[in-house]
Amino acid sequence: MKISLTRFSALAFAASLLAATTLASAASAQDAEGIVVYNAQHESLGREWIDAFTKETGIKVTMRQGSDMQFANQIIQEGDASPADVFLTENSPAMALVDSAGLFAPVDKETLDLVPAQYRPADGMWTGIAARSTVFVYDKTKLTEDKLPKSLLDLADPAWKGRWGASPAGADFQAIVGALLQLKGEEATAAWLKAMKENATPYKGNSVAMKAVNAGEVEGAVIYHYYWFGDQAKTGENSKNVGQHYFKNQDPGAFVSVSGGGILKSTQHMKEAQAFLKFVAGKGGQDILKNGTSYEYAVSGESNDKLVPLADLNAPKVEASELDSKKVVELMTAAGLI
Repeated sequence: MKISLTRFSALAFAASLLAATTLASAASAQDAEGIVVYNAQHESLGREWIDAFTKETGIKVTMRQGSDMQFANQIIQEGDASPADVFLTENSPAMALVDSAGLFAPVDKETLDLVPAQYRPADGMWTGIAARSTVFVYDKTKLTEDKLPKSLLDLADPAWKGRWGASPAGADFQAIVGALLQLKGEEATAAWLKAMKENATPYKGNSVAMKAVNAGEVEGAVIYHYYWFGDQAKTGENSKNVGQHYFKNQDPGAFVSVSGGGILKSTQHMKEAQAFLKFVAGKGGQDILKNGTSYEYAVSGESNDKLVPLADLNAPKVEASELDSKKVVELMTAAGLI
């Protein structure tokens, strides 16, 4: 069968048009997918932020849930091919790790201006979005306030052997150790960790450590503040015997950890990614912290009124972007804690 040149040209044109239409449709479909957020924050809080942002803007957000260092290492492995547009963490060491790899895009100045300087790095490559305070939760049936440790460093004393617990394998506790390292140096941190190995009972997670205190397994534990508030807001069954002790006095145990948000420089949706981070760091996202049940501190607005005000915590000055997660892992491994 012979095909005329005219008919062949028409068929070729039609094929080209179909291919172009297909590519355009694919591009439109990709745009319609919105942005991808690697969320290492608590899943419920991440979902609240995302749902509120999508309701306000119409921009679709796909959330992938994981942990701080899991995602930080994954992003570094993925490099410029990462499907993530935005990375949210519970603690800042994971942000610092990705930042040091040069994988973040600068955060818009309008967003940075929303957040006080102490809750974001000087380089402007990521910003704080929430905060949490270190506390010593204790068994009120066994300890009175005059018997509580005055400093985090006191827990290295042999008198505390077998009496306190923590979750050493978690990113939360490792951020606390990072603050100790920055404030007191490597030698003092190594000595404290060695004593911790002798004195403390390890648990898997802050909630588990608090439950152990409540059940009388140990007299106290080093965790973050919001686990107690969260349980109290529910049934209180895992914290009914538990009190919270704030070290204050710029003690390493008064460390306030900053949760961070950053935008991957490889994103194909820069405008939407910047809009999302601005929402989380701005009034919309911070009001969710104030009015919701995460009980984490807002960093650019008012916090939940049940919390001890940030200004009253008398936290030590710690540069969040310089918390050395690699050295912390090295020291904790050497001490036999992880």
